[in-house]
Amino acid sequence: MKKLLLLCFIATVSSVAFGQQKKWTLQECVQYALANNISIQQTELDLESAAIDKSDAVGNFLPNLNGSANNSWQTGLTQNVLTGVLETQQTRNSSFSISSGVRIINGFRNHKVLDRAELSRIAADYNISKLKDDIALNVAVAYLQVLLAKESAKVVVSQNAVTQQQIERTQELVEGGVLPRGDLLEIKATNANEIQRIVSSENAVQIGLVNLAQLLNLKDFANFDIADANYQVRGEEILNTEAEVLIATAKDTRYDIKIATQNEEIARKDLEISKTGFFPTLDGFFNYNTRESNRDSGFDVVIDPNEPFVQGNPIGVTEGGEVVNSLDPNIIGGNAIGPLPFFEQLYLNDGISYGLSLNVPIFNGWSTRNQVKRSEVNVMRSEFQKELAEQNLRVAVYQAYTDAKAAKESYEAAKTALESQELAYQYAKDRYDVGLTNAFDFSQSKLRYDNAQIELARSKYDYIFRIKVLELYFGVPVTELKF
Repeated sequence: MKKLLLLCFIATVSSVAFGQQKKWTLQECVQYALANNISIQQTELDLESAAIDKSDAVGNFLPNLNGSANNSWQTGLTQNVLTGVLETQQTRNSSFSISSGVRIINGFRNHKVLDRAELSRIAADYNISKLKDDIALNVAVAYLQVLLAKESAKVVVSQNAVTQQQIERTQELVEGGVLPRGDLLEIKATNANEIQRIVSSENAVQIGLVNLAQLLNLKDFANFDIADANYQVRGEEILNTEAEVLIATAKDTRYDIKIATQNEEIARKDLEISKTGFFPTLDGFFNYNTRESNRDSGFDVVIDPNEPFVQGNPIGVTEGGEVVNSLDPNIIGGNAIGPLPFFEQLYLNDGISYGLSLNVPIFNGWSTRNQVKRSEVNVMRSEFQKELAEQNLRVAVYQAYTDAKAAKESYEAAKTALESQELAYQYAKDRYDVGLTNAFDFSQSKLRYDNAQIELARSKYDYIFRIKVLELYFGVPVTELKF
């Protein structure tokens, strides 16, 4: 008994949990896609790279500062760092230096590079915004396709319920001898066909949900579902706007044109940067260096107090022809003086250099000239791309405007067709119920009625989507589209 109660409790909790499964609205899907789509996340990295490039451009205005330290040991015939004389020795020497430099004049190249970095950052931002619009539209299309598949499935399931009732009634009429057995077989064949359509429509719903979940970058496909909202046609008044007005607005608001314009400005800035290669550059520099060694700093000599000087080498002659010798100290001994203290050596051995360096380009194998020509070609290419983007936008707006009007006419025609098919179906049903028509004619009328309902749903959601496309061209942000 306890086990039975436990199983009932688990089943109840499971059914409640299933009933509370989250169903996503279109707005929730769009917002989630904009926050989690991998393509958007990748494009946002381009924006970060553009910010880093701008930081590099700012850094070009700042002086550089470098420090170096070196410590080495020498054995054998090496140069004495104190005297500069080659000696057979075993020593340790250290050197330290600090250097700084700054570019003073370079044809305003640094300013132009900074301007280009800012243009690239803006272009990256436009690319992200365009990608978000595209993804939002793709999500809306996928969402509406799922809604259409669900509506189609509901129609087939609902009509199959009618078919099941017709099978029971026909069975009774056949057994009563009112209708031939062929009518019962016809109704059963219709039922089998509808069951096949139900399976196909339910499969279309699941495929649509999987495609939508992939756009949202969701991992749990099995439990993903959308809210069964009955979206109405909203924003039809935009069709009263002339196509030329839509085109003019789209040129000012669409990111396709903004990106093309930005790329043209970047190409022109690249041309300006390449021309700076013709200008001389002037650099300022400052260096500080010092050294230290473990070499003895000198020799402490001992002079004979009794005979402090001795005659040395001849240094000349007198007027009488006598040779004059030098008087050298009479050294009788001494001790080597060890190296000076570390910081004292750094102080005594330091040196400073500073100045200006001018570099004037004269000839570099036409490298700068060719780079300027390449930049000029890129400018012309960007101008063509901008013109092509404007042409494509114009065609796209006209196409969207025409499609929206055609979708409206199709939607109105579908509503009229459904009204007619519904009357025809009701008429065929009444005649079939009293035995005035056969099962085949009735099933054909019923099939036409089913298709009219599905066509109405298809034309409705297509019309909704076409209106939203026009609203985007008219400058309505994708997050503010009303469904």
